[in-house]
Amino acid sequence: MSLFSIADLHLSGAVDKPMDVFGSRWQDHTNKLSKRWRAVVSPDDTVVVPGDISWGMTLAEALVDFKFIESLPGKKIIGKGNHDFWWETMTKMNKFLADNEIHSISFLFNNAYETEDFIVCGSRGWYVEEKLQNTVGDVDYQKIVLREAARLETSIKEALKIREMSGKPILVYFHFPPVFGEFICREIVDILHKYDLNRIYFGHIHGTYQIPKTTEFEGISMTIISADYLNFIPLITAPYDL
Repeated sequence: MSLFSIADLHLSGAVDKPMDVFGSRWQDHTNKLSKRWRAVVSPDDTVVVPGDISWGMTLAEALVDFKFIESLPGKKIIGKGNHDFWWETMTKMNKFLADNEIHSISFLFNNAYETEDFIVCGSRGWYVEEKLQNTVGDVDYQKIVLREAARLETSIKEALKIREMSGKPILVYFHFPPVFGEFICREIVDILHKYDLNRIYFGHIHGTYQIPKTTEFEGISMTIISADYLNFIPLITAPYDL
């Protein structure tokens, strides 16, 4: 049993949103993902997918994409990305899964999960600099990042409860990178320092394939797991995979 990670599936089974406009690596990416996922992930494994799951605007539109994910081997822990407009309350999403007999998917939101060798927690995160976001209308960036920081802390506290019983190391997952280039989300980084968590994974970044898989900032290792960066092969998470 192993833990894998991959973000940004960008599935579009029910909507017209071809991803190949973002580069040749995205050509026929759903089939690539299916074949490569099946080649490395077994039914007893767990895969964390932190955001940008489906282009569906509602749960109903996203159903075909959830059915596709359900068909893939392994248990899946799904977080929220900036394009997951179908995201609802946990109650509604869990009912949606139950009503559609989807049993291998769980949602990462203000909670944490114990997996094979690790405890998984995290939040969406946020770019607080306006130039790094494509938004419409007035956006209170500070309010959003403080909300995401609070959700992260809630998730971490749940992870700490699990660690008291299991002793397993905690991994933190984000959709947005807390640090990338000159950008630093200090509120998020400070919470990681507060709880002495130094191993995080993130997605969101596309079309940048020459950067190192893992970088370090203030003693925190940060690993990119965007699907196109990984060439649609879920990354196995070993005790020391840096």
